[in-house]
Amino acid sequence: MRIGFFGSRGIPACYSGFETFVEQLAVRLVQRGHAVTVYNRVPFNPYREKEYRGVRIVHLPTLRTKATDTIVHTALSVLHSLGCRYDIAYFCGVGNALLSLLPRVRGQKTALNVDGADFAREKWSGLARWWLHRSESWAARLGNVVIADNGAIQRRYRDLYGIESRLIPYGANVVTDDPGADFLARYGLRSKEYFLYVSRLTPENAADLAIEAHFQSQVALPLVVVGDAPYQAEYIARLKGLAARSSRVHLTGYLFGRAYQQISYHARAFILPTAIDATRPVLLDQMGFGNCVIVRNTPGNIEVIADAGLSFEHENPVASLAAVLRRVVERPEWAAQCGRRAQERVARFYDWEVITSRYEALFSELTGSR
Repeated sequence: MRIGFFGSRGIPACYSGFETFVEQLAVRLVQRGHAVTVYNRVPFNPYREKEYRGVRIVHLPTLRTKATDTIVHTALSVLHSLGCRYDIAYFCGVGNALLSLLPRVRGQKTALNVDGADFAREKWSGLARWWLHRSESWAARLGNVVIADNGAIQRRYRDLYGIESRLIPYGANVVTDDPGADFLARYGLRSKEYFLYVSRLTPENAADLAIEAHFQSQVALPLVVVGDAPYQAEYIARLKGLAARSSRVHLTGYLFGRAYQQISYHARAFILPTAIDATRPVLLDQMGFGNCVIVRNTPGNIEVIADAGLSFEHENPVASLAAVLRRVVERPEWAAQCGRRAQERVARFYDWEVITSRYEALFSELTGSR
């Protein structure tokens, strides 16, 4: 099959969960004999080659503002795709739903990964929020199939729009080999002696909540905050101001590759304070590293961790997260046991090869091929 991926910033991953998802899936589909194209967003993805591990890369520009960044690049990608005759056009992000109409009219089968209630994210307002809200109904009507990455999203589209989306979660790799620890020395960290937060630094991902809970807990273990974000200068300045209050809070910026592997593998526990009901690829990733994961108790987060992690209260987040941090410090072996259960859960339900097989079966069904 010929498959095109639209709407991400491109591969190799250097931004967020969508990019990690596209990289993992696209490379595996190529290994299974499919022809895969990914549209990379210039200048956000620095990779400039025409191929990555067998995946064809098309580099296209965008209009660099928060509201137009994704939609303009996806529109240019769709126009480019009209001469490519893809069997499957896969769109990341509900905001691109209307653009999926043109490939479908041209005979391509379209799959839309809607990734939660995007319009509810704090970074959107006005016209952008209206567009994202309307895009949910467009996705329900215009795509050949809507992909939900967890049951909360699947129920949302069933209840509000009367459609049965396909439930296919993101995947993760189980990591058992020690990637080394030389990066830890940069921040004076010791293996299994720090908490970890990883995400884009946007308000809905609530890094400030993690920092404030860490302060309130008064634990000795440091907190490492990994991430960054474009168009969020004011929020990131606030985070830097909070972090400046303590030498035990470290903001690293983006980390990828070996540095990311090291900082993840050696953490005591990973904190996910977001309240957005969607499966976060970084949560699965950290479970794959064998970390004790601590999540806000939203339905989407609890669905992912089941009994293989810890949770804190959605309505009283700072105090309840602080209490969990203290327990993790006081009971290191208990935290390690949670990490082992998390790794076992990933191996059983979220292995990337299993997820790829589910996508391959869906794409074959859409195209009527074997």
